Amino acid sequence: MNLDLKPAPPPGVFRKLALGTWRAPRDPSAYATLELRMERALGFLEDWRARTGQHLTVTHLVAKAAADALRLHPEANVLLRWGRPAYRVDVGVCVLVAQPESSGRADLTTATVPRADTLSLEDFARELESRVAQVRARRDAVIERGKRRSSLVPGLLMGLVLRLLSFVWFTLNLDLRWLGMPRDPFGSVVVTSLGSLGLERGFVAMAPYTRVPLVLAPGSVREVPVVEEGGLVPGRVMTLTCTWDARLLDVDLVARVLRHIGAVLEDPGAVWRPPA
Repeated sequence: MNLDLKPAPPPGVFRKLALGTWRAPRDPSAYATLELRMERALGFLEDWRARTGQHLTVTHLVAKAAADALRLHPEANVLLRWGRPAYRVDVGVCVLVAQPESSGRADLTTATVPRADTLSLEDFARELESRVAQVRARRDAVIERGKRRSSLVPGLLMGLVLRLLSFVWFTLNLDLRWLGMPRDPFGSVVVTSLGSLGLERGFVAMAPYTRVPLVLAPGSVREVPVVEEGGLVPGRVMTLTCTWDARLLDVDLVARVLRHIGAVLEDPGAVWRPPA
């Protein structure tokens, strides 16, 4: 016997999806980070909440800035279809949401806002919060139906099922709403807040069956010494990490997208104004 092993407990739904999604590492993921000054963003959020009562967060800013960046750089709004890049017409933003399980285990699911680039920041935040609330309360019938069906798939077949579903959704480009499956469930870009978990930074794995080529992960805002006018002063800094599909996006294009997002986060008041 080479190793001493013992059986692991049966995996949950999310772990089964993860086991079915990835094979041995041979993927095209590439990674980048931005260190951003957040003093103006934090002041902007505080002012927005005071003026409107709307609970705006850093995740809202990152997600909306990403949607606007893809509108400005439509060549980054792309997916792989029949082995070739295909440009998407609409910009959808998918935010990963922690959903408590009845057993006490946390699970991950999605809240996606379609045509996010056409919405104002206020309307985008309202739409996203509505979808997040539905998901967390288990009132999204499509997602709950999908989770129940996923739990019935044997772990050995999960990879095949996910690849088949991805082929039908994106390669054949079929609308499966008549079967109770959502239309365009993952959008153009995925945003997941590591800061909400207390993490300063992390690189998020891509899920190939989603065909999303860009994943953004804002970390927690932390206080660090920064240099201003030749001296050290306290500063508020956040790390934004990015994972992208190098088959579809080159580093220059990703850099332009990230620079736009970074510029907006460092001075959101120059782009958005709270409603009167």
